[in-house]
Amino acid sequence: MPHHAMLRRTASRIGLAVLLAFGGAHAATPPSPDTVTLKVDATAKGAAFPHFWEQMFGSGRASLALRDDYRKDIEAVHEATGFGYVRFHGIFDRDVGLVRRDKDGHIAYNFSYVDQIYDGLLERGIKPFVELGFMPPELSSDPSQQHDFWYHPNVMPPKDYAEWDAMIHAFAEHLIARYGIDEVASWYFEVWNEPNLAFWGGKPEQSTYYTLYDHTARTLKAVNLRLRVGGPATAQAAWVPDFLKHVHDAKVPADFVSTHVYGDDTAQNVFKTEENIPRADMVCRSVDKVHREIAASPFPKMPLIFSEYNASYANLPNVTDTVYMGPWMANTIRECAGKVEIMSYWSFSDVFEEQGVVRNPFYGGFGLVAADRIPKPAYNAFAMLHRLGNTRLPVSSDSALATRRDDGTVVLALWNYAPPVGDTDTYTKGEPQGSMKHFDIDVSHLGADAKATMWRVDENHGNALATFDAMGRPDFPSREQIAQLRAAGKAAEPESLTLEHGRLRVDIPPQGLVVLELH
Repeated sequence: MPHHAMLRRTASRIGLAVLLAFGGAHAATPPSPDTVTLKVDATAKGAAFPHFWEQMFGSGRASLALRDDYRKDIEAVHEATGFGYVRFHGIFDRDVGLVRRDKDGHIAYNFSYVDQIYDGLLERGIKPFVELGFMPPELSSDPSQQHDFWYHPNVMPPKDYAEWDAMIHAFAEHLIARYGIDEVASWYFEVWNEPNLAFWGGKPEQSTYYTLYDHTARTLKAVNLRLRVGGPATAQAAWVPDFLKHVHDAKVPADFVSTHVYGDDTAQNVFKTEENIPRADMVCRSVDKVHREIAASPFPKMPLIFSEYNASYANLPNVTDTVYMGPWMANTIRECAGKVEIMSYWSFSDVFEEQGVVRNPFYGGFGLVAADRIPKPAYNAFAMLHRLGNTRLPVSSDSALATRRDDGTVVLALWNYAPPVGDTDTYTKGEPQGSMKHFDIDVSHLGADAKATMWRVDENHGNALATFDAMGRPDFPSREQIAQLRAAGKAAEPESLTLEHGRLRVDIPPQGLVVLELH
């Protein structure tokens, strides 16, 4: 939730890609300021490069997982990325129906929807990253205190921690009985969501959250020590040193650290400075901060999970709906690599109702897939970046990643970052700033018969938004228009090309992303 954060956050406010083989005469031409010269050794030792950015995605609240379009979107994103975990709010919310209290005050539990939600994920090859929240109204110290999300979750501490503990115990025991400890031990259990914002009504925030965390972690471990639990699930990369000191001093179990950040969080909120950190760098600057905080803590090897991130916490159509997300995502992978175990993009689908029922398929939603199962440019970017190898090769550029797969295939990601055209909740049509970027590439130690295959996403490739604009941006597209938008959103067909002694030239327009396989 990001938008979530509008409560206390302050926001700081094309052409085709052409691939040409080139020879000695071209290589002798002095490079322009818009030319990037890349030299890659296909046999270099490199470094491990796990795909930390595509292991988990966020989603709309728990009950939406019962919907057909949610399940079809999760299948599409799973096929494109192979992701293994999904995180959502609200498994304890009233619409899931877990807790009920009879007229005599006795508590009983109904696991019907919980089971349907988790069964639906597991049947599609996805495991839950279980965010334990929000407060069942039946257990709340003040049922009237609701967050202003459209579905109004209750954000208060329990009125009786014995009842909360009993619910957590019953919940964990039921999951193990249904799915088996080997399965449930492979899940993650995260205590609450963003307790440093308006998602937690305890006062003072931090100490009352620690009470909640301590009760929850100890109860889960009492059910089975193999269950993985962590927190503090804060916004703005906050509280991590304090949290680790607390669990160390209080001898409370913690198996991982989780926190969140967004590209338009401010330096004042995240770093307590007056810097102006660009959207392109904010997420990984924050990852680096928390990575160093953990290294200096009593638990220097504690796994770090950013269980929410995106380029924006607001609904900005010129950001999350556009081809801008391709270069932003590629650069985020480049900057964050080696500092975090999992990063969970918020979110995989615009089957999502925090601000209400979707009223337009391209409103700046966080998902990779727009309403009506229309793939966005971000979906195509993730599918392309999934092709990267698991060994990172040295390359001297802030606009490129070089990797190698186990079979020796070299995979390059190249991009031309340019800021969003608009930075408000109203879509702005226009050309992105910047000019064509030229990549002169020389890959040594490839086979003599090596070829290149190229994928691209830019204004003219894999971009349903261009078609939506041409339609006049209808709020409620017809079935025929939806079919047209789905077709326009499909990834462009890859191009097969012949290398000349491992050398290529690629031209990429502003906000364009290219992925090359050399094999």
